Amino acid sequence: MAIVRARPQAMRLTDAAAARIKDVMARTQRPLAGVRVGVKNGGCAGMEYTMEYAEAVNAADEVVEDKGVKILIDPKAVLFLIGTEMDYKTEKLSAQFVFNNPNQTSACGCGESVQLTPAGIDAAGTHKAS
Repeated sequence: MAIVRARPQAMRLTDAAAARIKDVMARTQRPLAGVRVGVKNGGCAGMEYTMEYAEAVNAADEVVEDKGVKILIDPKAVLFLIGTEMDYKTEKLSAQFVFNNPNQTSACGCGESVQLTPAGIDAAGTHKAS
């Protein structure tokens, strides 16, 4: 008999991030499946986070539902994002989504790009620190 283990949730949202995503999605003129999150090569530290509206769920997307928000994670980004908390911060002169990622090993001085190491997964299917 096979043992079925629950998969760990790849990402989680703070209340502020969930509220902001709900607000932004409520203002769109077309139906959306959620917000797609990923990473791409770029910036002085090597990688940048990406976010975009998703009109449909792709077959290979990792789907995370947290606090009433559907996040679709690009399959190439899953190992870089496991354990990440997405927050939304408002300061005097800026407002932005912030990724608190345990897989981040460094960041550039301007904060626009990061260096990420793929997460390790132990035999139980849980995230382990690299």
